[in-house]
Amino acid sequence: MKNKEVIFRDWGLIDYKEAWNKQEALFADTVNKKIEIRNHQAVTEGDEYLEYIPTPNYLIFCEHPHVYTLGKSGKSEHLLLDEKGLKEKHATYYPINRGGDITYHGPGQIVSYPILDLDNFFTDIHLYLRTLEEAVILTLADYGLKAGRYPGYTGVWFDADNDRARKICALGVRCSRWVTMHGLAFNINTELDYFKNIVPCGIDDKDVTSMQRELGQVVDIIEVKEILKHHISVLFGMEIL
Repeated sequence: MKNKEVIFRDWGLIDYKEAWNKQEALFADTVNKKIEIRNHQAVTEGDEYLEYIPTPNYLIFCEHPHVYTLGKSGKSEHLLLDEKGLKEKHATYYPINRGGDITYHGPGQIVSYPILDLDNFFTDIHLYLRTLEEAVILTLADYGLKAGRYPGYTGVWFDADNDRARKICALGVRCSRWVTMHGLAFNINTELDYFKNIVPCGIDDKDVTSMQRELGQVVDIIEVKEILKHHISVLFGMEIL
């Protein structure tokens, strides 16, 4: 039996390291529960009755103060600021354990951390990434914005088929025992100048954009969160708690 119930939490504006620690705790708890379940099943496999113990799922939304994070496959030289420059920008920097290269998080950006046991949904990490992308694409469509994918890259883009290509949502995840953490960063009213201090996602010849820039006005981020949460829940078949 698959557990499609998902505990939703909005952590609001939260320090990146604090959110990372909270993520790690939920991730470790889910992985440990899976190990306990497997051990229990191995012991009781011959019994007629096998107790079902569901693993939990979480969907976290938040925003961060200015921070740059570097994924496992990234290059430190893609951060174009030294320690003094980071202080002047009131920004922090963390090498972390997700996939991908360097990215920026800041106020006005929806960061989503799905901590899901994919055994409850589907065990295909590529489909997982494409499904998260699709949720963002559908959210943008609700605002009359036509976005899509850029072949060979993760994330959500505008005009990916021409020289005006620009990215509005970055993805970077970690997965162990089919349990996920980290996730997506969706630019709503983001200060885009902060992206000038990095080589975003290791791509030095493409622009970064936001909903505010594309629509020419400040966007209600609370409304966008509700729409994005709806599309994620429908696409994954979640029951949001």
